[in-house]
Amino acid sequence: QCEEAAYEERQYPAGKWACVTKGEPMYEQSISMSFMKLMRYICKENSVGCYLGMTVPVLNEIHLTKEGTELEREVLTAYYLPGEFQQNPPVPTDPEVHITERAPLRVITRVFYGMTTEETILREISLFWELLGSTDTVLRETYIVAAYENPSIPQRRNEIWFICRA
Repeated sequence: QCEEAAYEERQYPAGKWACVTKGEPMYEQSISMSFMKLMRYICKENSVGCYLGMTVPVLNEIHLTKEGTELEREVLTAYYLPGEFQQNPPVPTDPEVHITERAPLRVITRVFYGMTTEETILREISLFWELLGSTDTVLRETYIVAAYENPSIPQRRNEIWFICRA
């Protein structure tokens, strides 16, 4: 029970990420289509024409609707470029893949396992808010779902990240 309730605060440095934004009818469709585009970029569809190497986690930045009861359609999926490509990222051949410099990020994070669907994400956000209680130190409309393993793994490890205010 104790492990279930555990969360931690982490700091991530600034860095370059390859990102794709999709707004499909279902969250799962958006992240699946975006990840396939990122995999093609990682595997060969880039200006150096070679495999770049995989990094984890893959991040999915989500936004809640004003009512906070569902996810906005648009989801940004991001892959951190390996160290050797941080200074000079290979250019994507797909115009939907963008290289972005992300600022340092401080998050409060909690692990969960299994599939990431709109339903499970909303449940995890709600559970996390119950654990944290009332606080103004984190954003309320933007969250990140961090995936550490291949989506085909049934009990894959994920995290929900609450973004700390600057």
